Amino acid sequence: MTTPPAPEAPRAKPAPALAPAPARPSARFVPAATPGRRSLAVFGAAATVGFIAFAAALLALFIANGQSPEVFARFAPHFALAGVTLTALLAVADAAGATRRWFLALLAGLASAVLAALLATTWTVLASTSSVRPELFVFVLGSLVSLNLVFILAAVLAQVFLARRVLRGIRDFVPRRAPRRYALVRIPASNLADGELTHLERVPVDQAKADEQWDNYCAALVAEGWETVEVDAAPEMADSVFVEDAVVMFGDLAVITSPGAESRRGEIEAVERAVRSIPGITVDRISLPGTLDGGDVLKVGSTVYVGASSRTNAEGIRQLRALLTPHGFQVVAVPMTKALHLKSAVTALPDGTVIGHPDLVDDPALFPRFLPVLEHEGVAVVELGPDTLLMSASAPRTAEMLAGFGYRVVTVDISEFEKLEGCVTCLSVRVR
Repeated sequence: MTTPPAPEAPRAKPAPALAPAPARPSARFVPAATPGRRSLAVFGAAATVGFIAFAAALLALFIANGQSPEVFARFAPHFALAGVTLTALLAVADAAGATRRWFLALLAGLASAVLAALLATTWTVLASTSSVRPELFVFVLGSLVSLNLVFILAAVLAQVFLARRVLRGIRDFVPRRAPRRYALVRIPASNLADGELTHLERVPVDQAKADEQWDNYCAALVAEGWETVEVDAAPEMADSVFVEDAVVMFGDLAVITSPGAESRRGEIEAVERAVRSIPGITVDRISLPGTLDGGDVLKVGSTVYVGASSRTNAEGIRQLRALLTPHGFQVVAVPMTKALHLKSAVTALPDGTVIGHPDLVDDPALFPRFLPVLEHEGVAVVELGPDTLLMSASAPRTAEMLAGFGYRVVTVDISEFEKLEGCVTCLSVRVR
C-alpha cells in the first residue's frame, strides 16, 4: 500500500544574498514538580546543610585534638543532634522560601544554626549533670564561639551557596530517556473534499490520489527515522487528516487545542488518546471560549509565535501564554489575515530563520530574521533532523534555494491537500 517518497529536490549553489544565521538554543520543557517532589527537594536541601555542618564540626575538632579518634566517640552524638535539629529548622525555612534570595538564606542559616547549636548543647549539658547551675548556661552561650563555631559557620555557608542548588536539582530533575521520534498522523476521511475552506475557492479533490499522497507522506517520515503513530480514523470528519490543528507539542508537554471551526472540535478526543499512549507525556488543554488551532502555533527556540487568525482568538492565546510562561517560553501574538493559519504563511528553519511569502504575511518585521521564499507552497517546512527538511513538491525553486543553504530537502506531492489549504506541517505532529 505504501509507495516510496518523492525524490529529493536538487541541491543548488548558495544564494549570495542571504545565509543562515547561527542556531538559537531551544527551550526544554521541565514538568511542574509535584507536591511530593517539592517536599523531597526541601528536605534534601536542608539535610545536605545539616550533614555538612555535622561533618565540618567533627573534622575541625579531630584536627584540633591531634587527630585523636576519641573525638568522634565523644562529640559525634552532640553534633548529630545539632545536625538533625538544624535539618528540621531549615526544612521549615526553605519551605517558606528562604532559598529564593541570598540574604534570606543567610538569615535562615544563621538563625537555624545558632538555635540548633544552643538546643543540642543544652541537651548534652543537662544529660551529663544532675544539677542545674548558672555557670552551665554561661557555658552553653559561650559554646557558640568555641565548640559550635565551626558548625555554625559551615551551616551558614552551605545554606547560602549550596542549598538552593540542591533544592532546584531535586525539584527539576528530569531523568534521561532514550531518543524519541514519533510522528502522529491520521488517515484522510472519506469526505475529505468537504473540508472547511477560508481563503481558497473549492475545486474537485481526487480522493484516491489524496490517499496515495498521504501514504507517500508517511513513507517519507519513516524513511527519515520517524515512527508513525496513527490516530484513530474519523471517516466523517473531513478535516481530521490535518492532525496538527488538534495538538501542539512542547517537549514532554502536549497542549490539546480548542479548534476555531466548530465542525472540527470532535477531532481532539482521539488525538488526546493517541498522545496519552506515548510514555512521558504531560497533557494540558485550551478550553472554550478560547479557541486555538495548532496550525497557528510556530515554535522558534523559546519563542512561540501564535497567529491571531479566524481560527485562534485572544482567549486561546491568553490560555496558551498562561500554560507556557512558567516553563520559560515567550508567547508572541502575530496578526494573521492573509492566510488560514500562521504556518500557512511562515515556518522556521532549524537555525531559527523564519521563512514565508510576503503576500501571505501581515507584518514580516515581527520576526527577527525573515527570509522571503519564491512560491506560496514553499512557506512550509517540517524539520526532520538538524539538516533535513520535508517540503511540498509544489515549490521546487524554494527547495533548491534551501538546498543551497546546506539543507537536505525531501519533497512530497501533497497537491490534493493543498486544494484544502493544507501543507506539509498540517499532516503530522512530531513528538520528540
